[in-house]
Amino acid sequence: MPNWSDLVKEIGQLGSPYDILRRKYIKDLSDYTKRNVICYYSGFLQKPELGASNAVNDSDKNGFMTTINGLDASLGLDLILHTPGGDTAATESIVDYLWQIFSGDVRCFVPQMAMSAGTMIACSSKEIWMGKQSSLGPVDPQFNGIPAHGVLEEFKRAHDEIISDPRTIPLWQPIIAKYSPAFLGECEKAVKWSNELVTDWLSRNMLAGKENSQDIISEIIKELGDHSVSYAHNRHLSFNKCRDIGLEVRELESDQELQDKVLSVHHIYYHTLSSSPAFKILENQNGMAFIQSAQQIMVPPQQVNQGGDLAMKLLPNQIPVAGEEKSA
Repeated sequence: MPNWSDLVKEIGQLGSPYDILRRKYIKDLSDYTKRNVICYYSGFLQKPELGASNAVNDSDKNGFMTTINGLDASLGLDLILHTPGGDTAATESIVDYLWQIFSGDVRCFVPQMAMSAGTMIACSSKEIWMGKQSSLGPVDPQFNGIPAHGVLEEFKRAHDEIISDPRTIPLWQPIIAKYSPAFLGECEKAVKWSNELVTDWLSRNMLAGKENSQDIISEIIKELGDHSVSYAHNRHLSFNKCRDIGLEVRELESDQELQDKVLSVHHIYYHTLSSSPAFKILENQNGMAFIQSAQQIMVPPQQVNQGGDLAMKLLPNQIPVAGEEKSA
C-alpha cells in the first residue's frame, strides 16, 4: 500500500487535468495510426505578447531531442504542427535532425496553422494532412517584419526607373538611403537560403521520384517564396491552394476517425495554452513533454495606465520544463 509521500509523488506525476487529457488523446491517436506522434504547439494566438518566444527557435531542438528519445524510429513520425514560424537556421537544424532519425518517414498534420517556417517544416515531410480549416503560409524571409523579397523588389524598381528617367533620382534617393549595401546582400542571401532549403527538402522526400518534379517544385517556390506573388507574409493558404500548387496534401475529412482524433488533440492543446502559463509544448505519445512556461509579474500602474490597478505581465521563462512528471 502506498504511503503518504508515495501518493503525493503519484499525484504530482499525474499533473493537471490538461496534462492527463493531452496524454490520453495523443496516445489514442498513436494507437490508431500505429506510428509515433509528436505535438509541437506554440501559444502565439493565446500569448502574442511573448513575441519571438512563440516562434521556432534553437531551444525547440532540445524539445525534439527530449520527445524523440526512446521512440522506435522504425514506426515513423506523425508531427502535429501549430506554429507562426520563426528562425530559418533553427528550422534547418530541426528538419535535418528529424531526417537523420526517421529517414524521411514523417507526416505533418496541420489542424489549424503552420505558417512561414512551420510551412517549411511541413514541406520537408513526405505528406501533409490538412482540413478545410487548415492553413499553410508563404515562406518568404522577413527582417523585423520587412519582407526581404520586397526590399529587393523595391530596389530593382528604383534602379530601373532611375536608368530610364534620371529625373526620378530625387524621389528615390530617400527611399534607397534606407537600405545599406550590406542589408541588400543579406536580403538576397535570405531569399536564396529559404528557397534552396524548401527545394532540397521537397526533392528528397515529398516529390522524390515524381514525374516533372522540378517543374512542380518551381511552381511551389514561386507561390510560397515570392512576396510579389503571395502579397502578404501572413496570407493563409488553404488545402485547395496547397494542393493546386503541387504539394502532396491529404484531406483530414477523408478519414473521419483520424480527423476526430487529430482535432481532439488540437482542442486540448488550445485549452492548455489558453488556461495555463505554458506558451510552447512539445510532447509525444508516451507522455514525455518539453514545456516552456511564462512567468507572471506585477507591473506598477504608472507603467501601464493612469490610475489603474496593478497589471499582470507575461515574461517567458527561460528554463523549459521537461519530463512527464511536469505539469503545463
